[in-house]
Amino acid sequence: MLVTNRFVVDADGADEFTREAHAALAALAARPGYLRGELLRALDDPDHWCLITEWESVGAYRRALGGFDVKVTAVPLLARSVDEPSAYETLASAAPDGEIVVVASDRAAGPYR
Repeated sequence: MLVTNRFVVDADGADEFTREAHAALAALAARPGYLRGELLRALDDPDHWCLITEWESVGAYRRALGGFDVKVTAVPLLARSVDEPSAYETLASAAPDGEIVVVASDRAAGPYR
C-alpha cells in the first residue's frame, strides 16, 4: 500500500517544513508494517513537495497513525497536505525486466466494509 501526501510550501517555510517532514518520516519509519518512505520535491516547481510511504497493508498504516509519536509528530504535518485521496492499493507491479503481476483489489464490493 502506498501513501502519497502532497504539500505546497513557499520558499520561506521550506527549512521548517523539511525539519518537520524528517521528524514525521522518522516517526512513521519506527512503526510496524512500514516498508519505506521518501520526501520528494518537484524539480519544476520547488514549492511542491511529496511525502511517500509504503506499508505492508492498510491495517498497518492505520495502526501506525494511532501511535503516540506519530500523533504528535506526523499527523499535524499530514493534516497540512493537499486535500485529496492519499492512500493507494497496489493492483499491478513489475520488477525490472519482470512480468506484470496483477493482484485483486482489497476494496469491498459493497459499502459495508
